[in-house]
Amino acid sequence: MSRQNNEEISTFMDAMQDVKPLPKQDKVVSLKAKPTLAQSLKREALQRDLNLAQNYLSTEHVEPLDPYDHLVYKKPGVQEGVFKNLRLGKYKIDSVLNLQQYKFEQARQTLFESIIQSQQKGIRTLLIKHGIGLNSQPFPAFLKSYVYKWLQQMPQVLAFHTAQKYHGGSASVYVLLKKSETDKVTNRELHRKK
Repeated sequence: MSRQNNEEISTFMDAMQDVKPLPKQDKVVSLKAKPTLAQSLKREALQRDLNLAQNYLSTEHVEPLDPYDHLVYKKPGVQEGVFKNLRLGKYKIDSVLNLQQYKFEQARQTLFESIIQSQQKGIRTLLIKHGIGLNSQPFPAFLKSYVYKWLQQMPQVLAFHTAQKYHGGSASVYVLLKKSETDKVTNRELHRKK
């Protein structure tokens, strides 16, 4: 080592003589503050905007239905017996979604979010109340016509059928959802060949 380096080290050691290490702390105190009301509202608004942006349900022209038309739809692969039981209202209704009195965009967003969340929670059958819409504008059965279109656009929906009279008849629809991934795994384990 050069003489200059030795002098620098010596000077540094002299300067550091009275320095003591910090004591170890057992607890780490977090000073993370709770979000303010304004921050919470802003975060909720951003989440709503994100959900709206992800909503692929069509707002384009829809073919108007008659208020008393039956809504009937079944994806290929759905067994006839399963569809018949859905049509007859034989499945336990796990959830009810009432869209009556909703404005168009609110109904669209609520339907979209409810179907996705219901399927993720393992709900298989739900009842959607869309109303008949005799006096709806711009044409009768406005919301009912869009519900018919939207349900067909959602991959989570396996089948749907107009409800029995005791569940609302032409003003409601039974919807059968795909199993959630968790339910699929559980079912595979249950029926696995040993």
